[in-house]
This record gives sequence, C-alpha cells and structure tokens, in this order.
Amino acid sequence: MSLIHRTHNALAALDRAPVWLNSDPLTTDELRGRVVLVDFWTYSCVNWLRTLPYVRAWDERYRERGLVVVGAHAPEFGFEHDLDNVRRAVSQLDVGYPVVVDNDFRIWRSFDNHYWPALYLAEAADWTTLQSPETYIGRTRGERRSRNRHVDDLALNQWALAGDWSVGSEAAVLEAAPASIAYRFHARDLNLVLAPPDAGAPVRFRVSLDGLPPGDAHGLDVDAAGEGTVAEPRMYQLVRQLDANAPRTFEMMFRDSGVRAYVFTFG
Repeated sequence: MSLIHRTHNALAALDRAPVWLNSDPLTTDELRGRVVLVDFWTYSCVNWLRTLPYVRAWDERYRERGLVVVGAHAPEFGFEHDLDNVRRAVSQLDVGYPVVVDNDFRIWRSFDNHYWPALYLAEAADWTTLQSPETYIGRTRGERRSRNRHVDDLALNQWALAGDWSVGSEAAVLEAAPASIAYRFHARDLNLVLAPPDAGAPVRFRVSLDGLPPGDAHGLDVDAAGEGTVAEPRMYQLVRQLDANAPRTFEMMFRDSGVRAYVFTFG
C-alpha cells in the first residue's frame, strides 16, 4: 500500500471520470477532509480477488469513521472494458463501495500505477486552511506547550494541560479527573490519539469549541453536544468543521481518570 501526499494531485483524475457504480460521482472537493483508499482492480485478476474480502471489511468497518474506499476498475483484457460485464461483476462479487470505471487508464496514470491489485491511501485534508501542525504531547517530542492554563490566553498552535497530569516520554497520563487539555488551532479537522487506562475502563469526555458545544462541527467520535468516550487506543476525530476561516480554541474535559493523550493531528 502506498501513501499519496498532498504534493501529488493524483485524486484530481477522479473529477473527470464519467462512469461511477454504487455512487454518484465523487470529486476532490467532496473528498476533502476524508481518508481515501483507492484500490486498482480488474475483475478477472486472481490476486485482486484474494484481497477483496479485506478491502470489503475495511469499508464496512471504517466507512462511518470517515474512510472512503474507491475501487478504480482498470481493465486488463478487452472483455473487461464492457460496462455490463463490470456491473455484473460488481453485483456478483458483492463490491459495495464506490467504483469508478477507468477504461482509459487516466486515473491509473495519475497515480503512476503499474499493476493489479494496488492500494493507495490518499491524504485529502483541506490544505488551503491547514495552519496547525502535528503536535506531540509526550516529553520526548512535545513542543509548543503553554504553561498558562487559561485557555483564552493560548496563542495559535499552543496547547495546555489543566488538572493532575503526568507527562511521560510518549504521552500525558491523567492521574485524577476532572481535568482538561486545550489547543488553539486553525484547521478544518482536529484529531487526537488517545488510549483508555490499562485496565480498559472507558473514559468519558466533553469537547467544546470556543467554550461552546461543537454542534455541526463535531467529529465522528463526538456528538453535537460534545460528548464522547475513549474506549480503545486509536485516533479520535473530535472536530470536523464545514469551513475553517479562523482559529478556534478546542478544549476537552475528561470526567474519568487514566486516559493517555499522545498526539494532535489536523486536516
């Protein structure tokens, strides 16, 4: 699997694709802010058929968390150019995610692809508004931490802890609740890698933006009131705005102790 960085405009080829199955046409504007997995396939390829159960499972498990799987069907043989044959294969093989028909290999060339199957994980962040960098919280790589615990006084890209925390080499660990972590950011999306206590007990939290519930700006792991739970070690999407025209102050209040916070990422 390859990772396509923002310097590569590979996804733009989707904008000109005329035929889509299982979906309306998807454009780069619609995909901005999403994680996109592009899977190059052709339906008679045995090696692709071996990967299909895994790609299908990723789509089913992570679609609601923001992953978009796009199957780019690039035909190897003449009969695979026939749209009716491709439609029949999509149905018979239970390919439920969006499929773009790449008969002219335009998307294939955009990704500089050379074989079937091939998977590319494309970054689709809103780079036009992204002004906040990946920020580690642990002592080894941590930076831009403010010792001022008043969230209203944070400068852009500063963050602060309030309450009883211990900061280790990889993460900050909450020793006693309630306590909070705050960040002054400028981006469309804010994510935070979090883990529950070693004992596995869930940790309840509440997110606010500029002191208010996030409403329509809530991420996939938060409701409109800002409520959520850390139940497994992973990245949590906490903010997803419709636009990002100005800096915002993010604050996350924890109601239970033991949570570990590792790194902020933005999109």
